[in-house]
Amino acid sequence: MHSPLHRALALAEHALFLTPPNPRVGCVITGADGAVLGEGHTQAVGGPHAEVMALRDAAARGHDVRGATVWVTLEPCAHHGRTPPCCDALVAAGVGRVVVTNIDPNPRVAGAGIARLRAAGVQVDVLPADDPLARAARALNIGFFSRMERGRPWVRLKIAASADGRTALPNGVSQWITSPEARQDGHRWRARACAVLTGVGTVLADDPRLDARGVDAPRQPHAVVLDSHLRTPPAARLFDVPHKVWIFTASTDAVRRAALEARGAEVISAPAAPDGRLVLDAVAAELARREVNEVHVEAGETLNGALLAAGLADELLLYLAPRLLGAGRGMAALGPYAALDEAPALVWHEATPVGPDLRLRADVAGRERF
Repeated sequence: MHSPLHRALALAEHALFLTPPNPRVGCVITGADGAVLGEGHTQAVGGPHAEVMALRDAAARGHDVRGATVWVTLEPCAHHGRTPPCCDALVAAGVGRVVVTNIDPNPRVAGAGIARLRAAGVQVDVLPADDPLARAARALNIGFFSRMERGRPWVRLKIAASADGRTALPNGVSQWITSPEARQDGHRWRARACAVLTGVGTVLADDPRLDARGVDAPRQPHAVVLDSHLRTPPAARLFDVPHKVWIFTASTDAVRRAALEARGAEVISAPAAPDGRLVLDAVAAELARREVNEVHVEAGETLNGALLAAGLADELLLYLAPRLLGAGRGMAALGPYAALDEAPALVWHEATPVGPDLRLRADVAGRERF
């Protein structure tokens, strides 16, 4: 039989597309006999957190939660942010015990919620970090933990390729290597991210919308384009979507900037390396400053390779089609290497059939769930 924490984690998963940049959190309140008194998950930004939703649910059911146990997938917050502190709400409700999967990595919390609960006489238990439920709750909020602990988003490279690793024919044709099922699955991964990022080369070649389609999601991820020389066309389809468009550039061309701003883009100045390419570390830091947790990258082999080489790519989301293309474009422009141990290594953690294709997920070695 699943524990209340399993249920709380399932509730948190219901918030997958809803809460960014806030973490996805679930909460269950049980009585002395183990019966569920109330439950809930975090709402959209500015809305109630999971604990408050569970307290409201218990009240709506007519239950008294005094002395009850609260099971929650992240430490209750202890600061006034967009909403009041959840730990104070739990103390005011008179609960007797709180069980949490993870300490909140936000420096404004970081154990303060637990300390305040304990100071009020509430028993607090925290799962060991290696507990499977603690690891699952952390993985659900991997981008939030990354932003809080590392000061940069979790960067996921999504790549659709043939079984021999080709993302396009030599002439650039790539539509469609993978199946409709794989493409739809990819949109779900877009929807959970805070931002979908690509390079201007992909914008010029494919004119993508960079939105999440066919997914029941209440919000669209931001569209981010790395464009050193402001070559993004003002007529690009990504401007036809109701989402924020951020264009990072090193260009000082005021005319091109004005044309893109007239289409609703925010043009963000970023430093350039000697080769003219944007400094990716600076881009990542700025995205974190803008509360971006997960970045979903859909780009060509040049940008994929640059992100890997810079040590900024954390995860690969690969869709492999059951066909062989032979010559063609690769997944990431890397190397050449003189020794095998120079090449980035991966740690596989999922292989799932999606329609006729295979979805593979891997973390870059050394950063697997960091």
